[in-house]
Amino acid sequence: MRKILVSECLYGGRPVRYDGGEKAETDQVFLKWKEEGRLVPVCPEVFGGLPIPRPEAQRIGDRVMNIEGKDVTEAYQRGAAEALRLAKEHDAAFCILKQGSPACGSRMIHDGTFSGRKIPGQGVAAELLRGAGFTVFGEDQMDEAAACLAQLEQAEQPLK
Repeated sequence: MRKILVSECLYGGRPVRYDGGEKAETDQVFLKWKEEGRLVPVCPEVFGGLPIPRPEAQRIGDRVMNIEGKDVTEAYQRGAAEALRLAKEHDAAFCILKQGSPACGSRMIHDGTFSGRKIPGQGVAAELLRGAGFTVFGEDQMDEAAACLAQLEQAEQPLK
């Protein structure tokens, strides 16, 4: 059974977000995968040593700055490296990461002004995972992720 790396805030059950909350995914396909034991939850921010809760942070170019003006890039890089290690260890089919996050955003991230505005971009972990060859979906791409898994599993079926 192929594993899927997922943002822990989407997995639910443990508040890991900067605000001390979670964003548990309720999509039926995601919940089925969770029940099957396919999902490998990761929180690059926590893996990088950041506390819960923590000051909000946003990616600005190659750096990640928190709302207090502190550069937290190294923590994000450490956490991204751990997410990549786990993706490799579990031979993840792909990743489903939280949109908007400076760690996990797969297509959209906040613009660095802490105004709520989002721009095209990707988080530190999403970028590292993609660079290593992993496909990264956002939680708003569940149909595409399901199609990807079906295609992968069909290709892995032994010929009869």
